[in-house]
Amino acid sequence: MHSAIRGLRQVLAACAVLILADPAQAQNYPLRPVRMVIPFSAGGAADVPGRILMQKVSEALGHQVVVDNRPGAGSTIGAEFVAKAPPDGYTLLMISNTHFVSAALHKKLVYDAVGDYEPVTQVTTAPNVIVVHPSLPVKTIRELIALAKAKPGKIDYASSGNGSTQHLTGALFCKMAGIDMTHIPYRGSGPVTADLLSGQVTVGFPGIAGMLPHIKAGKLRALAVTGAKRSPELPDLPTAAQAGVKGYDVTAWFGVAGPKGMPRDIVLKLHAELLRILKNPEVQKLLLTAGQEVAWQETPELFGEMLKIESAKWARMVKESGAQVN
Repeated sequence: MHSAIRGLRQVLAACAVLILADPAQAQNYPLRPVRMVIPFSAGGAADVPGRILMQKVSEALGHQVVVDNRPGAGSTIGAEFVAKAPPDGYTLLMISNTHFVSAALHKKLVYDAVGDYEPVTQVTTAPNVIVVHPSLPVKTIRELIALAKAKPGKIDYASSGNGSTQHLTGALFCKMAGIDMTHIPYRGSGPVTADLLSGQVTVGFPGIAGMLPHIKAGKLRALAVTGAKRSPELPDLPTAAQAGVKGYDVTAWFGVAGPKGMPRDIVLKLHAELLRILKNPEVQKLLLTAGQEVAWQETPELFGEMLKIESAKWARMVKESGAQVN
């Protein structure tokens, strides 16, 4: 009897230590730099807003958040790295809809696109933009469609890789417009931008962030945005649906997640700091300049529900687009 009571007291004491340790863990976090894995190349649609936010998070946490670009294979290289990382809050992932596009396209991933991650919050949302090199003799979406129908398979469109949002955006556009353009996958947005600017490829569906200066300088011609509404940064530019592809709507988003099993208190601390940062008007202006609008969920659980919905949504869109990876 006494030994049973003593055993019970030991269990309760151990539980008390664990309960008390949780808040202490968050209070002391971080004790060293935090790694933010951005599974895209530097200078792309995720990298620009990611660096803006991580600079603010660094200031809030009192330790540097180091951006680690790990591009390739439709974001799966970076995503796999984070899935296998210790769930201690020191390795985070800039997650996006590309994460779920890739999960639908790549059948043999070694991670679960939903189950292997701890959601924190969404941070931004933005459409992509349909751009062409000035050498291509088109100024509208209708003219692009007409030219592509006249030259089936002869016009190339670039993407940041097989399984990327750009890939799906282009494939869905081709299917809904009834045209055949040839997909040219690159390893990240940086090389896409370079070859679009040189005219090596003539059509692209990149994020707005990296395109704004080139569009404004006349080095690339913007035809439409891919979302359901116009972009505040390009208010005169129609949506693809308005320009002639009825029902077309592809909108990108970015968020923060970590490996499954991250301590709850650390998740809540990161969530609270990110929301405080995202609600800052100056930060909102910076992100808007980078082609992104702020977006968040009031709890990590709500972001988790969003991820489940997004997983099903993008799987459906991949199927409808007919997109495939080689």
